[in-house]
Amino acid sequence: MKRRTLLRTFSAGAIAMPGIVAPALATGAGGYIDAGEMGLLSQGGGDQTRLLQQILKEAVDAGRPLFIPAGNYFVAGIVLPSNATIIGQSGDTMLTSATGEPVFTSSWQSNIVLQSLIFDGMNAGNTDGEMGLLVFEECAAIDIEGCRFQNYKDNGLYLRNCAGRAKDNIFNDLGQSAIHAQNSAGLLISENFINTCANGGIRVWRHENGSDRTIVTNNHITKISSDWGDGQNGNGINIFQADEVVVANNVISDCALSAIRANSTNNTIIEGNQCLNSSEVAIFSEFAFSGSIISNNLVDGAATGISITNFDDGGRLAICSNNIVRNIMPFSPTNPDTVPIGIFAEADTAINANIVENVPGVGIGVGWGTYLRNVLVSNNIVRLAKFGIGVSVAQGAGHAKISDNMIVEALEGGIVGMHWDEIASRDLVEDQNNFPQISLSDNSFA
Repeated sequence: MKRRTLLRTFSAGAIAMPGIVAPALATGAGGYIDAGEMGLLSQGGGDQTRLLQQILKEAVDAGRPLFIPAGNYFVAGIVLPSNATIIGQSGDTMLTSATGEPVFTSSWQSNIVLQSLIFDGMNAGNTDGEMGLLVFEECAAIDIEGCRFQNYKDNGLYLRNCAGRAKDNIFNDLGQSAIHAQNSAGLLISENFINTCANGGIRVWRHENGSDRTIVTNNHITKISSDWGDGQNGNGINIFQADEVVVANNVISDCALSAIRANSTNNTIIEGNQCLNSSEVAIFSEFAFSGSIISNNLVDGAATGISITNFDDGGRLAICSNNIVRNIMPFSPTNPDTVPIGIFAEADTAINANIVENVPGVGIGVGWGTYLRNVLVSNNIVRLAKFGIGVSVAQGAGHAKISDNMIVEALEGGIVGMHWDEIASRDLVEDQNNFPQISLSDNSFA
């Protein structure tokens, strides 16, 4: 069943449910409604969907939070109305999908709070990427905190055209991504623990470029695989056509492709992240991007460290500063087209005050063939690279300035000129008169 059809079915049928009569409201000492005292049964109680929907309606009508005590409850397709607050007993209240469909759905609602609940999919669900254990559409002021999402073939949390926050949740063993946010309006995604997802950690996507303003911060993400594709899957954090997004202070490890991938974005800030053991490019700003700031990140282990690329598609305008990039692999185990480079950029970019170490290729790459315009490389340290800095000198390549860099133990050349993927000059300092578009000054070699 398609996602929108499913949501319409749930919305139409879940409010009026003949034959289900809940007991009188059982109010706890804290002012909440206790679902257990109103007859909700765990384990052997069977499918509790209708009863829980009725209890939730009465709690919302009374303006009270709903408390679900410890236990495992089988439900599916519960429709969350505005002003619903559902709280579980931390670590002990599990809501298991009774049918393989989402546990909770909500459309065009607001002020929904979910806390301390476990959502389990019993390894069921579709794999099309447009479903989740929880599905929200056109909702505002969502607050999901301290919950666990597990064992589902699709996404853990699926959000479309929503605003709110997802904080301090745990996601594991999911067939798509932990969080898929489409066309968001200023989400805060923070302090989540994400482990073992088949295709993505956190996705912030839009159907077309527009202001998104989502903040993704302080998350732990590890073991992200890729079932298929050439970039849309296998990333810890993936930003696609979503503008004005901040990705900061995340710890990301063991991704099949990138730790952080920003595709066709505007005004993106990627700062203060730890990116460990990425099987392709650790931090990617690619395709038709404009205005990327990539600073104060640590990359340790990747096939390429940081790539700011695709001038041919309009990708331009970036700052890459104060990053540490080290221990680059000789090849990518997942993408044979990836080459070992520490930092790479093509157009209208400043690469400044970075440290690049242990690269079996080019430490800092500047341009690709004709795709080079206005790149400044200054005050960097490059150590233990095959080539310290490689600059495109192909016919038609634009201007670059390489100054005040320290290059140490470059095995086959300090600053070299590149003609696409071939060496055109093994000593660009000595040959610089042949390439007036390349400005070299005050670089040191040891």
